[in-house]
Amino acid sequence: MTARETSPAPPPPLVRARDLTVSRDGRTVLSGVSLDAAPGARLGLVGENGTGKTTLLRLLAGLDEPDSGEAGRPDDTGFLHQEPLHPGGTELRGVVEAALAPVRRIEAGLRERTAELEARPDDPAALDAYARALALAEFSDVWDADRRADVVLAGLGLAGIDPGRTLATLSGGQRSRLALAELLIRRPRALLLDEPTNHLDDDGVAFLEDHLAALPGAVVLAGHDRMFLERVCTGVLDLDPALGGPAVHGGSYSDHLREKRAERARWAERYRAEQAELRHLRESVDTTARRVAPARVSRDRDKMQYGYHGGRVEKQLSRRVRNAERRLADLERDQVPAPPVPLSFGAALTGGTPGGGTVIGARDVDVPGRLRLDRLDLPADGRLLVTGPNGSGKSTLLAVLARRLDPGGGTVTWRPGATVALLEQDVRFADPAPTAQRYYDAMTAGRPGAPRLADLGLIPARDADRPVGVLSVGQRRRLALALLVATAPQVLLLDEPTNHLSPGLADELEEALGTAPGAVVVASHDRWLRRGWSGAEIRLAGGRVREHVPAPA
Repeated sequence: MTARETSPAPPPPLVRARDLTVSRDGRTVLSGVSLDAAPGARLGLVGENGTGKTTLLRLLAGLDEPDSGEAGRPDDTGFLHQEPLHPGGTELRGVVEAALAPVRRIEAGLRERTAELEARPDDPAALDAYARALALAEFSDVWDADRRADVVLAGLGLAGIDPGRTLATLSGGQRSRLALAELLIRRPRALLLDEPTNHLDDDGVAFLEDHLAALPGAVVLAGHDRMFLERVCTGVLDLDPALGGPAVHGGSYSDHLREKRAERARWAERYRAEQAELRHLRESVDTTARRVAPARVSRDRDKMQYGYHGGRVEKQLSRRVRNAERRLADLERDQVPAPPVPLSFGAALTGGTPGGGTVIGARDVDVPGRLRLDRLDLPADGRLLVTGPNGSGKSTLLAVLARRLDPGGGTVTWRPGATVALLEQDVRFADPAPTAQRYYDAMTAGRPGAPRLADLGLIPARDADRPVGVLSVGQRRRLALALLVATAPQVLLLDEPTNHLSPGLADELEEALGTAPGAVVVASHDRWLRRGWSGAEIRLAGGRVREHVPAPA
């Protein structure tokens, strides 16, 4: 018996999609998307805003219909809504009981099948019905449902709320967490989650990671937290543009990154090879088309011989021209597009890295009630990460170093001629009327090496011509980051730079920061960024430096 014959068949997928295509307002949102999520699989959806993550989840849930293709799911599939689907007067205990109702029905069904089997122990139909009811009860873990409800509420920070509180009296964040809790308590066979870590603190995210990893069913989720994706997912579907279209990469988020880099390298190599062939064919067609006869001038006595040989050569050259023209036409019609240019800070725009020494120094800084800093020296090519809980003084420190905030005591000095730029969490532009494109063009005027706004991947084309006053907080931050990329100051001060970025763009930003020509200071709670940081680190707590970790030697 062969290994193929003895290997167990993989379980059938609980959630599946085949060739899903969706267009909205004349724009293709999804094209030819296929996926399978079997029991125990946890598939992460990643991609830039507008690539169709939410649309795909709604199609998988059966809430929307595709233009073409098909999707399937179990009858008890759970879809995460932003708030519980209950009237505002519903009490918290009522939401919990509604989540437990399907489990109660499964338990009651098992009791009925048990009684039938006891009454007809030799009936194969009764035995089969009991076995199916028992399997469903075990999958739903009905005997632990009440304890599970308590654990989920505590894990998502809801245990301290009076069970008699109504939904209308809860905050938006509490209602969102309760909607997630309702799904986890119900424990359907398939979970479809759109940004489930929103409104969760670090403890809540850690609980959700552990809970999802232990579920026996299928999970499909869209998320931007790269560490969450790393710890939860068994596969990643990338909806960002790729040469072969959307593809599922098996394994963790780290595995996905390695495969994505390899795919992009293959894309770039194929593009280079095609462009070289295109240049060769164009030159060949242009050169050969002019060579319709032998190059030498014929003498009178050679005319008869020339007529024979020259005609044959002309036919051969014409055939070569036609073949080259056909190949050229095919390549020009179907040529591979250039791969997206990764985000980068151009050293050429600043004239290279500023000289050595200290570019920013701080002494005895005191912002009453917010920050106390005895000493800080930032090298001209230094990398500094500022971490700490909310309210520990991270944003205050960056504002002081940028001279946006004048401390009550102490001094902050810049090296003469230093260019310093701050990316704030809440970006505001003085004039709300100009479009994002106009702001960018004005900032980069006279900078011949500046990339085009469209090439940075930060501002979608549909937003580039909108007034900045109507852009969301995330879109304004992306524009501000685009301006920093284009101008490449000698000191970059970045406050939570990966907020509002897709995982792929956040990865590109981190790589760009590693090669930025000057100094970089980053304040961040991003666990993925912190894990891979290779520079110095300052850890704040209560407005003071609790630990200073120097850069590795």
